[in-house]
Amino acid sequence: MPAEGNTTYTDKAIKLAIDSILFAKTGLVPAIAQQHDSGEVLMMAWMNADSVAETLRTGQVCYYSRSRKKLWRKGESSGQTQTLVDFRIDCDGDTVLLQVDQLGVACHTGRRNCFFNAIRDDGVTVIAEVLTDPDELYKT
Repeated sequence: MPAEGNTTYTDKAIKLAIDSILFAKTGLVPAIAQQHDSGEVLMMAWMNADSVAETLRTGQVCYYSRSRKKLWRKGESSGQTQTLVDFRIDCDGDTVLLQVDQLGVACHTGRRNCFFNAIRDDGVTVIAEVLTDPDELYKT
């Protein structure tokens, strides 16, 4: 692990991390983002080897956008960034956990996290309100 407070890694560590991950045939691995201090699960996205390398090299979380077919630097259009605190690989090597410091909201809907639909006796219920108007998040 790098020195306390430093979340950037050497080229050797990055290569070893990428070699430890079992990417699917698509070249992607599921990535769960979790707020490092509260344990709140913020979102799930996808990473490829390039996004893993960029995240570990810069300390700013980068995903792979399947719809745009390119790297997606979290917060590049909204300003709602994720700073890496710890990068973990699960026991099977097929999922990664990013412990992050989330600036603002994590969800494109303007909610703190993406898991705001809960199953209740009467069906699916929204359990978290919008904190930031999505139109304001993505002004160009």
